[in-house]
Amino acid sequence: MSDTLKQIRSQIDALDQRLVKLLSARARLAQRIGKLKEGNGSAYRPEREAQVLRGVMASNRGPLPAAALARLFTEVMSACRALEDSMTVAYLGPQGTFSQEAAAKHFGGGARLAPASSIDEVFRQVETGASGYGVVPVENSTEGAIGRTLDLLLSTQARICGEVMLPIRQCLMNKSGKLADIRKVYSHTQSLAQCQQWLARKLPHAGREAVVSNAEAARLAARDRRAAAVGPATAAALYGLKLIARNIEDEAKNTTRFLVIAQHDAAPSGRDKTSLILSTRNVPGAVHELLTPLAANQVSMTRLESRPARSGLWEYVFYVDVDGHQQDANVGRALAELKQKASFLKNLGSYPAATS
Repeated sequence: MSDTLKQIRSQIDALDQRLVKLLSARARLAQRIGKLKEGNGSAYRPEREAQVLRGVMASNRGPLPAAALARLFTEVMSACRALEDSMTVAYLGPQGTFSQEAAAKHFGGGARLAPASSIDEVFRQVETGASGYGVVPVENSTEGAIGRTLDLLLSTQARICGEVMLPIRQCLMNKSGKLADIRKVYSHTQSLAQCQQWLARKLPHAGREAVVSNAEAARLAARDRRAAAVGPATAAALYGLKLIARNIEDEAKNTTRFLVIAQHDAAPSGRDKTSLILSTRNVPGAVHELLTPLAANQVSMTRLESRPARSGLWEYVFYVDVDGHQQDANVGRALAELKQKASFLKNLGSYPAATS
């Protein structure tokens, strides 16, 4: 071993020791903050954590990519948060789903992740206080909105306090690891749709069967050597399957957006979104008039989704996301004007825009 290699490794060892001391100092400061806040709010402050991650990514000069640093600091904050408070996060289960990946990406390993049997159950867990937070899918970049989540947002008392953007990386897996063995492919409906071109090319004669989750698909594939599952790589490890192919989604930029729900929303972080549900009279020009306050107050609308209302035939509610926090002056003015124009207005909360 050359002297140069020894010297570099010694420098790395010294830096590791400094990192340990610095991380311990950070953890002690987090504990002090916890004591100052005792009985006065949750250890999880979405706006503060978003600001930390943005600061880290802005100051990064490489060679580590920004996404890698974001993951590292998410885990640092998660570990420090766990010293203050033990928190439970409900997600659409079972284990081995993309919802679990989204929850882990956002909250880190210091939170207890609790799988729920349905999106309805995630909302119920948050509404009753059984879980402090919930993570639910709301839209996919190729397959569109998740209708059940939108319906529940209309009736829930929960608030949105965060969002997670998760790139969807679909994998094909089975017991043998051989493509030639596959006669049937199990997966969730959306995952099958996201991979239909790849499956048509590689497995034109294999049947496809939709199941309730990607984890259930992996469980079924683990019981049948002639079957395979499409889902996240984590499912293969959980159910003892071998990965045949990675990244088989037809759209490379396929992304699912998840919402973080709680009994509170978030304070301003500097780069925020506000989500609303609106309804108006069913007359010509009503929707244009309804949205005029946004343009008049220079509030950018980033999403508009319509859903049939359950109150009557041919009536609709509109799900709207705008840039900015409800405490921002222009957003506040727009909300006040919308309240006067809309026949129905529900503010779902303001929250930090996803950092990555």
